[in-house]
Amino acid sequence: MGERDVLHIKGRVLAGPDEVRDELWVVGGRISYDRPAAAPAATVTGWTLPGLVDAHCHVGLDAHGAVDRDTAEKQALTDREAGALLLRDAGSPSDTRWTDDRADLPKIIRAGRHIARTRRYIRNYAHEIEPGDLTAYVRREARRGDGWVKLVGDWIDREAGDLAACWPKDALTEAIAAAHEEGARVTAHCFAEDSLADLVAAGIDCVEHATGLTEDTIPLFAEHGVAIVPTLVNIATFPALAAGGEGKFPRWADHLRRLHARRHDTVRAAYDAGIAVYAGTDAGGSLAHGLIADEVAELVAAGLPVNAALSSATWGARDWLGREGLAEGEPADLVVYESDPRADVRVLAAPRRIVLRGTVVA
Repeated sequence: MGERDVLHIKGRVLAGPDEVRDELWVVGGRISYDRPAAAPAATVTGWTLPGLVDAHCHVGLDAHGAVDRDTAEKQALTDREAGALLLRDAGSPSDTRWTDDRADLPKIIRAGRHIARTRRYIRNYAHEIEPGDLTAYVRREARRGDGWVKLVGDWIDREAGDLAACWPKDALTEAIAAAHEEGARVTAHCFAEDSLADLVAAGIDCVEHATGLTEDTIPLFAEHGVAIVPTLVNIATFPALAAGGEGKFPRWADHLRRLHARRHDTVRAAYDAGIAVYAGTDAGGSLAHGLIADEVAELVAAGLPVNAALSSATWGARDWLGREGLAEGEPADLVVYESDPRADVRVLAAPRRIVLRGTVVA
């Protein structure tokens, strides 16, 4: 199909959590709910959702750092084939701006490069700095990214032998205020408990992983409107990580196991308290791309209602990121499934058709 051809989508169009339509048309690459004069070049039947959102992934990154363009392209295409057509890249040392010129690749919202404390993160990933430089680097990455900055809020402290907060509260407060002045929101990698209250007090907008949430900090997140992206498919790796590191860091290994054991209860408690929860996989480090359906299924396993889990990767996530859904006149980024994903979210793992910018790509 060419971009001027008309595509007819019929069956059930889940245009919003409470909005179901019978059909739509793709005309000139954009969505229309008015029947066009021209006959469609093709018709696709099924259950349609907006293109899925992976709200935490890393295009251009692998376990060792930045990757070449061919590898980054394969990562983006893998996400596309899984139906993830909007990616929030939560930190990468690679410049992936070249993907913006590729109509066949998912749209990427970038957070620039991770900002971490010296020797307190994965080698080759982050700017590794001290607190006095935090504000300057936050401003730099705010200008480099697409409205987001990514901090490493906690990591293993080798002297303590356990996870520990990376930044003093005054440095966080100044840096987050600077990001907001630049028009950017700030998110932070946090596995443990200790950094969370300071981050909320400093004005953080979102926390990645958030396995350390407790009955003390959950109300703080809810009160201040701090969102979380739990990355449960990544947290599933904690037992293996703990087994590999317990000989050298037994306290850290035990901590990871405890965080893993209560991961589902933590996410459900956060959702029940009114905290916004979004689906993200953390793909691109040691984890494969294309796992967004697995993450949505994990959120359901954690106790989120099916519609809430779907929204975390579709309508709600797109609204949170300020991107279009299936409204009249918007770019046609959508995924068609064999059956109703509200009845069984596992259908997300098997897209029937994927339409990106009005073109059927899979």
